[in-house]
Amino acid sequence: MHSDAMLKLLNRQVDLEIFSSNQYRQMSAWCEMKGLLGCAAFLKAQAEEELDHMRKLWDFINETSGPARMGALEAPKADFESVIEVFESGLAHEKKVTAAINEMVELALSEKDYATFNFLQWYVTEQVEEEALFQTILERMHLIGAEDRGLYFIDQEITQMRSQLDSKG
Repeated sequence: MHSDAMLKLLNRQVDLEIFSSNQYRQMSAWCEMKGLLGCAAFLKAQAEEELDHMRKLWDFINETSGPARMGALEAPKADFESVIEVFESGLAHEKKVTAAINEMVELALSEKDYATFNFLQWYVTEQVEEEALFQTILERMHLIGAEDRGLYFIDQEITQMRSQLDSKG
């Protein structure tokens, strides 16, 4: 059974994962309206992945102590100046998620809640991958350039990256 503090953080993470999904879906819509269909598809897939993360947490909470609860969510940002801003926002958000997961890991260790600590290791690894992915995309954007024809090549590059991720997984 989880402490009240741990249950609160786990439920907060449920909300954060749902918000992440909503944010990526909103970013996807922005990209689609700009004709960046590869970026849009990538972000839409990210949105679905975040829902999977939420479901995994939801099930863990209910299996170990419960109840899982959803809180109120704010609306994600809908307007961006550029595709670079979209992915910078994504990276900043992933860093926020990483910090929240690390906070749960620290609490699990301090409370000797080894089941939760073990469960969270998947999320720790996932966040390393998520941050690295967004960082790589931004590095390629800066290398290729995110104006004019560069946008086309970025969109193609992100389509290829998504295909590689899908084939791994």
